[in-house]
Amino acid sequence: MSSALTLAGAMSLLGASQAQALDPFEIQVYDGTADAPGRPGLELHANTVASGQRDAVPPELPPHHQTHLTLEPSLGITRWWELGMYLQTTVLPDGTFAYSGFKLRSKFVRPDWPAERLRWGVNLEVSDLPPRFDASRWGAEVRPILAYTTPQGRFAFAFNPIVDFELSDGASGWPSFEPALSALFVIEGLLSAGLEYYADLGPIDQPAHPSAQQHYLFEVLNVLRWRRIELNVGVGEGLTAASNPLVFKMIVGVQ
Repeated sequence: MSSALTLAGAMSLLGASQAQALDPFEIQVYDGTADAPGRPGLELHANTVASGQRDAVPPELPPHHQTHLTLEPSLGITRWWELGMYLQTTVLPDGTFAYSGFKLRSKFVRPDWPAERLRWGVNLEVSDLPPRFDASRWGAEVRPILAYTTPQGRFAFAFNPIVDFELSDGASGWPSFEPALSALFVIEGLLSAGLEYYADLGPIDQPAHPSAQQHYLFEVLNVLRWRRIELNVGVGEGLTAASNPLVFKMIVGVQ
């Protein structure tokens, strides 16, 4: 009986640890667009875990009632190449601010090729995060991008089969697989609305048990009316025991 309780507790902690693995600072599906050459961009990501996991394996902190604020400056280098970075902070449950690390990224895209309205590319990231927000600290991400808008422009789809690596000393094992996708109904020049889906399935060679995986479904709204301002808001529900039950997100972009 004691062994069974110990095993159950260990599995619970494992699930809580994995609940932090899905990036809480950038909840976004890349759609294959990029800043124009020489044009800077700026985005603010604000994500709140309204109801989340209350346990975590030290030194990581439980995500419950954390709010994550991330500033993302970017610059278009060529029509197909964009550089950017993330400056991350967290508002902890007691109201204090905490530095939460940074990421550097390089995005390569090929818009409207080989067919009109089809975009594809890849985004590469390297990150340095404090241990209380990611125990592995150093990490990297490879995010392939595939996006398609129907010829009438009424529907837009995007898929990012993300592969996440741990780069810290002593890190071992295969990278984790974290797919993300979106499906939107578009009223051109006004708004789009639909669903975004995010998951963390665990190591590629040995996926986690379904109960320990993370799966999220977000209902989202994008405002397209403003010429140089972008707005994305969403409400996300965790679909498994290892997921945070309720997450709110917002992205405000200026170009």
